[in-house]
Amino acid sequence: MKVLAGRGDVGYAAGSMKAVDILDILRKTNALLSGHFELRSGLHSDQFFQCAHVLRFPDIAEKLCRALVENLRKAGVAADGVIAPALGGIVVGHEIARAMGALSIFAEKKDDKLVLRRGFVIDKGQRFVVAEDVITRGGRVQETIDIVEEAGGIVAAVAVLVDRSGGKAKLPHSVFSLLQMEPVTWKSAECPLCAKGDTPVHPGS
Repeated sequence: MKVLAGRGDVGYAAGSMKAVDILDILRKTNALLSGHFELRSGLHSDQFFQCAHVLRFPDIAEKLCRALVENLRKAGVAADGVIAPALGGIVVGHEIARAMGALSIFAEKKDDKLVLRRGFVIDKGQRFVVAEDVITRGGRVQETIDIVEEAGGIVAAVAVLVDRSGGKAKLPHSVFSLLQMEPVTWKSAECPLCAKGDTPVHPGS
């Protein structure tokens, strides 16, 4: 796995947090696992990331999201609200909104498409940060961006805890992340772990 820092060192009230510190938190909370995994794509990897595990701990989630908001503030990003795609992004979006003193809403699936429900409204000209726990290709984030812009809102930035694309996700707005990761993957026929006789596990989503 190739690991890169996010947008510089990450600071919050307790001090400075670097990529190595974030990785340590992810491992200790079982959000980042090492082993032999078969991913949903059918590819094999020696790493599996499940952000929900770190979000089990509200105090840690708050610190990580505050650190991410500090990055946004350093870049001069301001917003009226934060919108996240359900389900994984809701906690991250809520904590980012709390740290920013902004509104928190989310988009959810209807007929296999993300939409606003529950009476949530985006007013013309409102500025939103789009928040997510982790991105790989960025498809759900792009759907959420489309929701904001189709309603006449403005996307101020995208904020994610972990960019699993290693910075390669193609999105039309600035992406702020605490950590960039680029996991190593292999086709099953080329997997060196399989060649050693190891059996992959299916960690699920």
